[in-house]
Amino acid sequence: QVQLVESGGGLVQAGGSLRLSCAASGRSFSSYGMGWFRRTPGEVREVVASISSGGSSTAYAHFVKGRFTISRDNAKNMVYLQMNSLKPEDTAVYYCAASRTGDHYSTATLYDSWGRGTQVTVSS
Repeated sequence: QVQLVESGGGLVQAGGSLRLSCAASGRSFSSYGMGWFRRTPGEVREVVASISSGGSSTAYAHFVKGRFTISRDNAKNMVYLQMNSLKPEDTAVYYCAASRTGDHYSTATLYDSWGRGTQVTVSS
């Protein structure tokens, strides 16, 4: 399994941008599919974006399309989430997740490893 540590969260005004990073340690990171999820208090964890092991395939939740971009650098064992045009409803804890299959999914239960999350707060 890989170990995941998120960073880059913080407080930003509506319309602003943040870039989240996920650092992975462990072997064979480049063989893992990766995803970004988020959870607000009282809500279930929902997928934000995901990317295949090689980076050629990505997917986005409808509510972030055109605003967020997921990317990865396998040489650095990193995954990123560039978030632009942030809205107050984007406020949540954001989690990075890894899937051993190498594919990427919108279902949280299909991911094997999780980070602890990073808080993103968007003020109006």
